[in-house]
Amino acid sequence: MIIQSASVDLQTPTGTMRTYVHRPKTDGKVPAILFYSEIFQQTGPIERAARFLAGHGYAVLVSEVFHELNPIGTVLAYDDAGRDKGNADKMAKDVQGYDSDNRAMIEWLSQQAWYDGKLGAMGFCIGGHLAFRAALQPEVRATACFYATDLHSQVIPNQPGQHSMERLADIGGELLMLWGKQDPHIPAAGRAQVYQRLVQAERNFTWHEVNGQHAFMRDEGDRYDAQLASIGYQLAFDLFDRNLRIG
Repeated sequence: MIIQSASVDLQTPTGTMRTYVHRPKTDGKVPAILFYSEIFQQTGPIERAARFLAGHGYAVLVSEVFHELNPIGTVLAYDDAGRDKGNADKMAKDVQGYDSDNRAMIEWLSQQAWYDGKLGAMGFCIGGHLAFRAALQPEVRATACFYATDLHSQVIPNQPGQHSMERLADIGGELLMLWGKQDPHIPAAGRAQVYQRLVQAERNFTWHEVNGQHAFMRDEGDRYDAQLASIGYQLAFDLFDRNLRIG
């Protein structure tokens, strides 16, 4: 499937948010996926992943998650300086800021003639958490979270009662949670905490733990695991096919 890529600058309560749109080149209507990057924003691996999703028949929106804290177009490098800057940005943006970002993208989508009204979310690392956060929006039917960081912690600033795990009742769609057991950023105790909370809240979710390191989906660097990445994409496509095409 041939795809096309462009960008749009959306206005949010916290400033202009550059959003990259990758979608099939077709005259028909398609479902959409809000796709959330790591702390580095739309790097090469993130763009390739977004285009891969789009090539399977989805319009994929990649927002600059730290748009309030960086010039438009900022991409951080996969090095110590980029990691330090990205982690500082993560600890500077209140989690509720992502809610208004999500509303801006959803409202923009609703005005697009090619959008069929069915919406999912997906993300890696902090993007896995932000996809989980997007699941709070009533329009989101299915969400794939890959090694979602900080669901078990208080690293991302939040107001009382606004931590993502305190708002599980707002999640109405299906969740896919995929973790690497050798990921030092989300230890076994943290994963267990998230699992128990989801069970107690009676959310609709599937849970997978694989022998992988953090960032095993990223097709760059020593931690990339192509076989696990293939499994991850297959699980995500199954989720989206059932909820955005059939369901």
